[in-house]
Amino acid sequence: MKKLIFNMLFIVMGLQLSFAQQSSPDQEIMAISKEKWQWMADKKTSELDKLFHEKSMFVHMGGSWGKQQELDIIKSGGIWYKKADIHEVSVNIIDNTAILLNRIDLLAVVGGNEVNNPFMVTEVYMKQNGVWKLGSLSFTKLLVPDSR
Repeated sequence: MKKLIFNMLFIVMGLQLSFAQQSSPDQEIMAISKEKWQWMADKKTSELDKLFHEKSMFVHMGGSWGKQQELDIIKSGGIWYKKADIHEVSVNIIDNTAILLNRIDLLAVVGGNEVNNPFMVTEVYMKQNGVWKLGSLSFTKLLVPDSR
């Protein structure tokens, strides 16, 4: 009897582990986004170049531009995304499009000045030929009460 219970327990634990290892599209997009923040911090423009769609657009507090300008800005250090503290993430998938919202505190160096801002970041990904590509990244600065 003990052996039967042990075997049943072993099978159930194996099934749970098997299901836990499978990732949903939501989890896949969240992982891509998290990795993107690290690539931006590390200035890994070769990885970002693969992720960003050729027609991707980027909206910042200081303007909006396309893929090549974003890569050039990251590479040159014009904006250095030092650290994104992610507080909330939500994903909504519509057909082959994923819309991810991140509430973050972003520590960055912009024009030589270190700044820390709270943002809601909208990321739009499209799945093409089985690969997710970032089509748009938009920063919206959040108004938060001064805690001083």
